[in-house]
Amino acid sequence: MTQDDKPAQRNSSLALERLRILVDQLQREGSEQLPTERELAEEIGVGRRAVRRALEVLETEGRIWRRQGSGTFIGPEPSHPERQIRKLPEVSNMLEVMEVRLRIEPVLAQLAALRATPADVSAMRDLADKVAGADDMDSRELWDGALHRAIATAAGNTLFLALFDIVDRVRQDNAWRHVREALRTREAVTLYKSQHVEVIDAIERRDPVAAEKSMRQHLLALQERLLFQTSGELSDVG
Repeated sequence: MTQDDKPAQRNSSLALERLRILVDQLQREGSEQLPTERELAEEIGVGRRAVRRALEVLETEGRIWRRQGSGTFIGPEPSHPERQIRKLPEVSNMLEVMEVRLRIEPVLAQLAALRATPADVSAMRDLADKVAGADDMDSRELWDGALHRAIATAAGNTLFLALFDIVDRVRQDNAWRHVREALRTREAVTLYKSQHVEVIDAIERRDPVAAEKSMRQHLLALQERLLFQTSGELSDVG
């Protein structure tokens, strides 16, 4: 270590010591953000480089976090669920998606039966007709997703709708489209069409029990065929 390094080391150690005290003080006061590096350097009486080094240590310890252009904040960096959402297609599979759908969408159908307006029901029927009349994979995926989202929207719960959108985004991953399409045999399409109608009928009757049950049966039928497909037992893929 050279003579020139020693003052810099002392300055950085001093900055770290003072910043620890300052962070503790600001936390007790309920503050969320530290002053700028320039202001900290002036207050402590060291150079900005020493402050920057001390902040790096505090960030490593989880005492602070920094965002470019916004400043330095006290406490551990908050989670970023949107980043995890972008990774979901890489870490999930369709069976996992079906497990989640089975726990969310029947409840959404139940709530929709309590809250859907006549206009909501009319829109659902139009979408169900479009699903039934679609003659290619893109159209089927488009209208089927739109129908299920219309039911989720009619449920009138913004948090449930946000959860639905997360799951639906994963479900629409292109890597799985050929698997989903293989499940849509002529027999399956006929079944799904009738099940869509049953769900909508229950919603229109304001029968939450029947709506929940019908949606669950619909999703279980999808899950069953998916299990056959992924185990190689489904031979009819026409």
